[in-house]
Amino acid sequence: MNIQTEHRSISSASVPPALARRSLLVWLLPSALVPTLAACASSAEPKDDQSAVLDRARAYWAATLANDLITTWPLEDVSLDPRWTLQAYLKRGGIAYQSAEVKGIKSLDGDQAVLNVEVKFSLPQVRLKNQVSIVADRWRKTNGVWYHVLARNSVFDKP
Repeated sequence: MNIQTEHRSISSASVPPALARRSLLVWLLPSALVPTLAACASSAEPKDDQSAVLDRARAYWAATLANDLITTWPLEDVSLDPRWTLQAYLKRGGIAYQSAEVKGIKSLDGDQAVLNVEVKFSLPQVRLKNQVSIVADRWRKTNGVWYHVLARNSVFDKP
């Protein structure tokens, strides 16, 4: 009987179980969340514009060389234009690329970038083969993401 009395006095003097759990969580939760939040924050940090546009350009040109237009479509700025469809994008063509190497950034001004890309290409329709050129590859940042600007015929571009 004496032991039960001591037990009652200890439990009545101690913190109620619900409060004990809460205080334990108050101590444990921050120590568990800090590393998790730090990992999330570091992975969510935006890349600097130079490395972000270069990464996207390399992915774009790798897919272009593989003739993987399904992969290049979401990297194109026209994919954001409701007047364009994937089907229309797939129908364009005419240039066969044999190689492409992103040489670097020619200019980067705000949401606009121009990259130097060395390409080896052929134009089968006009029987031009194995042409090598460094092209000014345009990119535009929209909503924090870099998109390739689809080259348009200069005859139809409006100043």
